[in-house]
Amino acid sequence: MLLARLKEILAGRQLNALFQPIIHMQHGEIVGYEGLIRGPSDSPLHSPMNLFKVARAHNLAVEVEHMCRRIVIERFAELKLPGKLFLNVSPEMLLEPQVRHGETLGYIHDVGLNPDRVIIELTENQPTYDYELMREAVMHYRGMGFQIAIDDLGAGFSSLRLWSELRPEYVKIDMHFVQGINQDPVKLQFVRSIQEIAEQSGSTVIAEGIETQAELLLIRDLGIACGQGYHLGRPHPSPGTELCAETAKSLNRNGVPVYPQKSAFEHTVVTAMKLLRIVPTATPDMTNSEVCDMFNRNPELEVIPVVENGLPIGLIARRDLIDRFSRLYSRDLYGKKPCTTFMDSTPLIADKGTSLQDLSRMIVDAARHHLSNGFIITEGGYYLGMGTGQDLMREITQMQINAARYANPLTLLPGNVPIHEHIERLLHGGVRFWACYVDLDHFKPYNDVYSYRRGDDVIQLTGRILSSHCDPNSDFVGHIGGDDFIILFQSEDWEARCRALIDEFAAAIPLFYTDEDRKHGGYLSEDRRGKKVFHALISISLGVVKVEPGQFSSHHQIAAAASDAKKQAKKIPGNSLFIERRQG
Repeated sequence: MLLARLKEILAGRQLNALFQPIIHMQHGEIVGYEGLIRGPSDSPLHSPMNLFKVARAHNLAVEVEHMCRRIVIERFAELKLPGKLFLNVSPEMLLEPQVRHGETLGYIHDVGLNPDRVIIELTENQPTYDYELMREAVMHYRGMGFQIAIDDLGAGFSSLRLWSELRPEYVKIDMHFVQGINQDPVKLQFVRSIQEIAEQSGSTVIAEGIETQAELLLIRDLGIACGQGYHLGRPHPSPGTELCAETAKSLNRNGVPVYPQKSAFEHTVVTAMKLLRIVPTATPDMTNSEVCDMFNRNPELEVIPVVENGLPIGLIARRDLIDRFSRLYSRDLYGKKPCTTFMDSTPLIADKGTSLQDLSRMIVDAARHHLSNGFIITEGGYYLGMGTGQDLMREITQMQINAARYANPLTLLPGNVPIHEHIERLLHGGVRFWACYVDLDHFKPYNDVYSYRRGDDVIQLTGRILSSHCDPNSDFVGHIGGDDFIILFQSEDWEARCRALIDEFAAAIPLFYTDEDRKHGGYLSEDRRGKKVFHALISISLGVVKVEPGQFSSHHQIAAAASDAKKQAKKIPGNSLFIERRQG
């Protein structure tokens, strides 16, 4: 039934093209559109996933994909859309022997488009093993004037290797790493790393799946060139040619987003042992055919170590063996020969106690193929298992994030290092902001009388109140230490926020005293000389300094100015807000 419906769709060209805009993150203009396809709305083949699933099951994938390309190209030209067309092409289609590579160019010429306006966007649906053939196919497209993009980086079967092998002009980061990036430092570090690699390799990065204003501004702040997602524009049969005014205005607005912070310290020494994977091994007397059968029985297996008497002597990579056997008569000639024939006899070997930093340096200094092959992990020279380059990269990234977790363990708010970093980012961004130094009055005697545990409760209360009155996407709250905090406001209504948090603190703090002390508005305690001294209830003092672009040059100067404002606030009895009005 589905096959008949698919043939009916193909015969009647019952496919609809949609286009989603791709935006330049710094300028706000539309640089191009991704062409998408949908089946008839009343059909189970409406979804492209279902459409291609049925097509592959009945060996019609080539026909369906060519039909999709043609309809997208024709509709793009008919709408006279500006910029470039990102045309989805599956890598396996490039490798099909019956594929007619010139047809796409023919479609483009038929509608009067230049090839330099079309980007071939490779989207993986299954693993790619024949990278050499893939490179040849990509070179063929480039020779016709097309550029190349890799879709869903980080989500595909081998997208990192595709990037390395094909050197595309565009790289699209999978939406998983973009959505919620303003709340997840792991995603932030991943995207930042991709941007750094792109800068070195000459690729333009496109962040997919931007759905909120906070994600948009953080992606822009990281220097990502282009963006795509529902917040910028949904797929549409007749999309607009300009970004909506509100979104364009937000992109042009001067501001620095708040990076997500982790909440606790982690000090651990991570070694190669953490990366250990148990992998089936081969022995030197096994034949190439036997090793090939091992790969066939284990589709997820990429390498097989060769071990003799417990000692590792080499490594056999799936891609190398398959490449050898794909050549004419090669299996007949080499199938019964020992597997050591095609073995890498100089694999990377690391003891289980090797630190990940040392292991990373070993891979950087070694030949490029070791990153994809991985490394053998040993104990006293004897084989234990394997580690992969991907696992190593993941752990190194996690360690970098952990090293940046300079957070106060009591309030879980960022500590001095993140505070200084955020101030420097604000200064570098040339934005206006307000530095608000927060300090508690009469806190030390409260600690002495009511105990440090109750004092900790007051500190945690303060952290919660400060955070609740700030915009998490634009205002930064940090815990300097003890009862000292800082807020870096970008919100224009910062003064109203300050007064609101003072009111909430004033209402909450009496609950931390006994009924008698509340009644008297304080309590008596002895000072160091044994003299009875009256202490008022804890109050909060805020000292605010307005920071204009170019007014200060470092976080040290801002900290000193905010501290001076705080001292002025503490001279005012009770809960207070002092705003430094002087300039200079």
